[in-house]
Amino acid sequence: MSQQTGEIHAVVDASSAEKPDDVVVQYVVLRRDLIDSWPLGSVVTQGCHASVAAIWSFKDDPVTLQYCDPQHIDSMHKVTLEVKGETQMMNLSEKLKLGGISHKLWMEQPENIPTCIATKPYPKSQVSSFFKKLKLCK
Repeated sequence: MSQQTGEIHAVVDASSAEKPDDVVVQYVVLRRDLIDSWPLGSVVTQGCHASVAAIWSFKDDPVTLQYCDPQHIDSMHKVTLEVKGETQMMNLSEKLKLGGISHKLWMEQPENIPTCIATKPYPKSQVSSFFKKLKLCK
Protein backbone atom coordinates (compact mmCIF):
# COMPACT_ATOMS: atom_id res chain seq x y z
CA MET A 1 0.00 0.00 0.00
CA SER A 2 2.69 2.56 -0.81
CA GLN A 3 2.52 3.28 -4.53
CA GLN A 4 0.32 6.24 -5.36
CA THR A 5 -1.34 8.15 -8.06
CA GLY A 6 -3.79 10.90 -7.57
CA GLU A 7 -4.74 14.32 -8.55
CA ILE A 8 -2.92 17.56 -7.94
CA HIS A 9 -5.06 20.62 -8.30
CA ALA A 10 -3.06 23.82 -8.57
CA VAL A 11 -4.19 27.38 -8.76
CA VAL A 12 -1.87 30.34 -9.14
CA ASP A 13 -3.07 33.08 -6.83
CA ALA A 14 -1.11 36.28 -6.37
CA SER A 15 -3.49 37.39 -3.61
CA SER A 16 -2.31 34.77 -1.13
CA ALA A 17 -0.27 37.27 0.87
CA GLU A 18 -0.66 36.53 4.55
CA LYS A 19 -2.40 39.03 6.84
CA PRO A 20 -0.40 39.84 10.00
CA ASP A 21 -2.49 37.67 12.37
CA ASP A 22 -3.54 35.10 9.76
CA VAL A 23 -1.93 31.76 10.60
CA VAL A 24 -0.75 29.59 7.71
CA VAL A 25 -2.39 26.18 7.88
CA GLN A 26 -2.53 22.94 5.93
CA TYR A 27 -5.84 21.10 5.97
CA VAL A 28 -5.78 17.29 5.94
CA VAL A 29 -9.08 15.46 5.47
CA LEU A 30 -9.44 11.72 6.14
CA ARG A 31 -12.31 9.32 5.52
CA ARG A 32 -14.23 8.25 8.65
CA ASP A 33 -15.20 4.91 7.10
CA LEU A 34 -11.52 4.04 6.68
CA ILE A 35 -10.72 5.21 10.22
CA ASP A 36 -13.34 2.74 11.45
CA SER A 37 -12.25 -0.18 9.25
CA TRP A 38 -8.48 0.13 8.65
CA PRO A 39 -5.64 -0.11 11.17
CA LEU A 40 -4.95 3.31 12.70
CA GLY A 41 -1.38 3.34 11.40
CA SER A 42 -2.56 2.80 7.83
CA VAL A 43 -4.95 5.76 8.03
CA VAL A 44 -2.30 8.00 9.60
CA THR A 45 0.04 6.99 6.77
CA GLN A 46 -2.54 8.10 4.19
CA GLY A 47 -2.64 11.54 5.78
CA CYS A 48 1.15 11.70 5.82
CA HIS A 49 1.33 10.72 2.14
CA ALA A 50 -1.19 13.38 1.12
CA SER A 51 0.43 16.08 3.26
CA VAL A 52 3.95 15.47 1.95
CA ALA A 53 2.68 15.18 -1.65
CA ALA A 54 0.84 18.50 -1.38
CA ILE A 55 3.87 20.23 0.15
CA TRP A 56 6.22 18.83 -2.49
CA SER A 57 3.83 19.54 -5.37
CA PHE A 58 3.62 23.19 -4.35
CA LYS A 59 7.19 23.52 -3.07
CA ASP A 60 7.83 26.73 -5.05
CA ASP A 61 4.67 28.46 -3.83
CA PRO A 62 5.54 31.48 -1.62
CA VAL A 63 3.20 30.42 1.18
CA THR A 64 4.54 26.84 1.11
CA LEU A 65 8.08 28.21 1.28
CA GLN A 66 7.10 30.30 4.30
CA TYR A 67 5.40 27.29 5.95
CA CYS A 68 8.51 25.14 5.49
CA ASP A 69 11.05 27.88 6.26
CA PRO A 70 13.55 26.78 8.94
CA GLN A 71 12.30 29.65 11.15
CA HIS A 72 8.77 28.21 11.07
CA ILE A 73 9.42 24.47 10.76
CA ASP A 74 8.74 23.83 14.46
CA SER A 75 5.48 25.77 14.48
CA MET A 76 3.54 24.29 11.56
CA HIS A 77 -0.24 24.31 11.84
CA LYS A 78 -2.36 21.49 10.45
CA VAL A 79 -6.06 20.92 10.87
CA THR A 80 -7.12 17.28 10.51
CA LEU A 81 -10.76 16.77 9.63
CA GLU A 82 -12.94 13.90 8.46
CA VAL A 83 -15.60 13.18 5.88
CA LYS A 84 -18.02 10.27 6.03
CA GLY A 85 -16.74 8.27 3.04
CA GLU A 86 -15.58 8.17 -0.56
CA THR A 87 -18.51 10.13 -2.02
CA GLN A 88 -17.96 13.00 0.40
CA MET A 89 -14.19 12.91 -0.27
CA MET A 90 -14.74 13.22 -4.02
CA ASN A 91 -17.35 15.96 -3.54
CA LEU A 92 -14.93 17.92 -1.35
CA SER A 93 -12.16 17.61 -3.93
CA GLU A 94 -14.51 18.94 -6.61
CA LYS A 95 -15.62 21.81 -4.35
CA LEU A 96 -11.97 22.72 -3.71
CA LYS A 97 -11.20 22.60 -7.45
CA LEU A 98 -14.14 24.87 -8.24
CA GLY A 99 -13.08 27.22 -5.45
CA GLY A 100 -9.51 27.45 -6.73
CA ILE A 101 -7.99 25.71 -3.70
CA SER A 102 -4.80 23.82 -4.56
CA HIS A 103 -4.77 20.35 -3.03
CA LYS A 104 -3.70 16.74 -3.38
CA LEU A 105 -6.25 13.95 -3.52
CA TRP A 106 -4.31 10.88 -2.39
CA MET A 107 -5.24 7.68 -4.23
CA GLU A 108 -3.96 4.53 -2.54
CA GLN A 109 -2.55 2.05 -5.04
CA PRO A 110 -2.94 -0.49 -6.45
CA GLU A 111 -6.54 -0.39 -5.23
CA ASN A 112 -7.09 3.16 -6.58
CA ILE A 113 -8.91 4.20 -3.39
CA PRO A 114 -9.25 7.93 -2.63
CA THR A 115 -8.15 8.09 1.00
CA CYS A 116 -7.17 11.64 1.88
CA ILE A 117 -7.08 15.26 0.75
CA ALA A 118 -4.36 17.69 1.80
CA THR A 119 -4.27 21.32 0.78
CA LYS A 120 -1.13 23.25 0.11
CA PRO A 121 -0.48 25.64 2.99
CA TYR A 122 -2.75 28.69 2.94
CA PRO A 123 -3.54 31.60 5.21
CA LYS A 124 -6.40 30.22 7.28
CA SER A 125 -8.76 33.06 6.32
CA GLN A 126 -8.44 32.08 2.67
CA VAL A 127 -9.57 28.46 3.03
CA SER A 128 -11.38 27.89 6.33
CA SER A 129 -14.83 28.45 4.78
CA PHE A 130 -14.36 25.34 2.60
CA PHE A 131 -13.98 23.18 5.71
CA LYS A 132 -16.35 24.77 8.24
CA LYS A 133 -18.98 22.01 7.98
CA LEU A 134 -16.49 19.18 8.57
CA LYS A 135 -15.77 17.59 11.95
CA LEU A 136 -12.37 17.43 13.57
CA CYS A 137 -10.92 13.95 13.21
CA LYS A 138 -10.93 12.28 16.64
